[in-house]
Amino acid sequence: MKKNKVKKIKKNIKKIKKPKILKKIKKKEKVQIPEKKTNTYTAEEKVEIKKIKKQPTEKREYNIKDFVVYPKHGVGKVLSIEKAVIGQIEIQFYKIFVEKEKLTLTVPINQQFNLRPIATINQINKCVSILKSKPKIKRTMWSRRAQEYDQKINSGKIYELAEVVKDLNKNTDIIADQSYSERQLFEKAYERLKSEFEAVLKIKPEEVQKKMDKALGRNKSLIEA
Repeated sequence: MKKNKVKKIKKNIKKIKKPKILKKIKKKEKVQIPEKKTNTYTAEEKVEIKKIKKQPTEKREYNIKDFVVYPKHGVGKVLSIEKAVIGQIEIQFYKIFVEKEKLTLTVPINQQFNLRPIATINQINKCVSILKSKPKIKRTMWSRRAQEYDQKINSGKIYELAEVVKDLNKNTDIIADQSYSERQLFEKAYERLKSEFEAVLKIKPEEVQKKMDKALGRNKSLIEA
């Protein structure tokens, strides 16, 4: 009898202990598994989120073959209107060729405010009258005047460009000789103005030069020099 009782007690002990241990192990596994899964999912989601944004829509002002003026480089011609993806953004832009500098510019359409259309016939005629007027005499130091002239050239404003050409014109009684820097600024302004005259008047470069030199009063000997 005593032996049977001992066997029954042992069996009861085994039945009680085993399920308690299993329950503890299962609880631990349930806590650890979801933590690993959440980390992997967040990493995958970050990689997958890639959207190409479009450039803010803006009405195109210029067409292919149009002449435009970019202030720092002068007259250019619109070769094409293209699209490209830069930094996850789709951009539409002009391809502009500046013949005088043999330079191709890329100007986004949302930055076309940096461009201006070429001058009208009336504006060209006013420029001619500016070239015929007397140059302004300034008593300031040349370094300061040179800076002012350079700013006017790069402003993109055609009247200011004509004023620089007029003020630095060599063939006057006031300016007998020109320094190297004066000559450089004069030539830069002269060529910029000349290229716009050509685009507007649609005549040969030689005829444009004659028209400008006549307004400036430049004689043949100076032109040849």
